[in-house]
Amino acid sequence: MNLARSRIHWEDMGVLDPYWAILSEPTKKNGRWETTDFFAIGKKEISLLMNELRQLDLPRRQQRALDFGCGVGRLTRALARHFNHVTGIDISGPMISRASSLNADERCTFIVSDCPTLPFASETFDLILSSIVLQHVPQQSAIRQYIAEFARTLRPGGMIVTQLPSYIPLRRRLQARRRLYAWLRAVGISEEVLYNRLRLHPIPMNYLPEREVCHVLESNRCQVLKIVPDNRAGAHIESRTYYATKS
Repeated sequence: MNLARSRIHWEDMGVLDPYWAILSEPTKKNGRWETTDFFAIGKKEISLLMNELRQLDLPRRQQRALDFGCGVGRLTRALARHFNHVTGIDISGPMISRASSLNADERCTFIVSDCPTLPFASETFDLILSSIVLQHVPQQSAIRQYIAEFARTLRPGGMIVTQLPSYIPLRRRLQARRRLYAWLRAVGISEEVLYNRLRLHPIPMNYLPEREVCHVLESNRCQVLKIVPDNRAGAHIESRTYYATKS
């Protein structure tokens, strides 16, 4: 599956169940997320992140931040409390439309892109954040390119914080539900039938080994400061959060 097909699927989820597509708690499926609870989790997550960054004494400036894979702006809104301007970028038009309506803050800008190159000049951002996003990019080559783009658009003295599974067991790579959704959607069955009646979803799970993530960052003038194991990808999947800067 390529990024164009992935965009169709994330546009489906942006209409069907946008909050659950971002935070896939089993009890919150089918519109059961309360908006206030959903955004409160984002606020808490950013508060913890900023504490981590203060310990590293980075980024040097807090002017511009990028929320890559922003969805409906769960983290974008929270980042705007700490940066002069935050750009949220996502592959899904419906997600971005909802983000714009939910986050009426002049410090937030939202754009749509399904291109593996970012539409920004080099050395634009002081912080680039990607949380529970790269794991849903269908091609490892695209994951590598996105990480390289993070490095390109990072200012010297800035920080990249990106989370990504480092390994998925073979038995969990089949992802039959996602594959069946993609096949049936391609032959014309509506997303409502697939999601609401057949209980299928199109969300893929991908990974990149830790050594490859570090290689891409280091090959693009970045230094990996620390790597923290996490459980953001779910049980039985090894995941990491990477903290990297550029001098």
